[in-house]
Amino acid sequence: MSNNLPKVSWIGLGIMGSPMSENLIKAGYDVTGYTLEQEKLDRLTAAGGTAARSLAEAVRDADVIITMVPASPQVEAIAYGPDGILENARSGALLIDMSSITPQTSVDLAVAARDKGIRVLDAPVSGGEAGAVEAVLSIMAGGDQADFDEARPLFEALGKTIVRCGPHGSGQTVKAANQLIVAVNIQACAEAVVFLERSGVDLAAALDVLNGGLAGSTVLTRKKGAFLNRDFTPGFRVDLHHKDMGIVTDAARTVGAALPVGAVVAQLVASLRAQGDGGLDHSALLRGVERLSGARV
Repeated sequence: MSNNLPKVSWIGLGIMGSPMSENLIKAGYDVTGYTLEQEKLDRLTAAGGTAARSLAEAVRDADVIITMVPASPQVEAIAYGPDGILENARSGALLIDMSSITPQTSVDLAVAARDKGIRVLDAPVSGGEAGAVEAVLSIMAGGDQADFDEARPLFEALGKTIVRCGPHGSGQTVKAANQLIVAVNIQACAEAVVFLERSGVDLAAALDVLNGGLAGSTVLTRKKGAFLNRDFTPGFRVDLHHKDMGIVTDAARTVGAALPVGAVVAQLVASLRAQGDGGLDHSALLRGVERLSGARV
């Protein structure tokens, strides 16, 4: 491995974090990881990374610390306190939070980190598990231009579309808009699937021709197989999209933006979760439409 590359600490090795950290290892980075599940640490070491025994140990010597955890409470839990990142990382380190959290949490973290001499970028991603594995994620960043420029080579090992959207919190705001569009798109596709099937149309043929026209989308391309096969193996769980819809509806209320369709879809996501489907992929919004259409799911 090149000694010229920054030493990376990766915190959070879930559905997204594991393949993303492995892509950095493939790109030649020295990656030390920490997460709560031993089997995920074993996966990291098998890929050529180093497993740390604690969060403090993981971040102590890192030039760049990347966090990928589920939500704001987890980001706050790993960032603050005597065992957290801010107390144990070295001054001058760059902390890149790639979790999807509230914009305000990102702003607060950047302010707190500045007092410790730690620079922060919020850099949430879109593309799901497949995008993480294939290193074609869309990365939307908030923070200082100089820090973004420094992080760009790392981002290029993880994604294809890499954009600084503005100051701290901007990446999270754009991610919230992304999740709004994705949820509404999945819901529309799910309603179309039920309508097409009830009408006796060849569903596979219909989805192919729809995806070739103005109705086509990355959502339909990625989720077509899930709709056809009713395979809702989680690439992005309903539970997490429920969290994200809460973020976007709350942030929109704060700035005075109306989300009439988004609010309805947020309720449909919440309903799906309440019916026990929170652990499924968000394409399982199809199950909600089927229930509303009288099917026993």
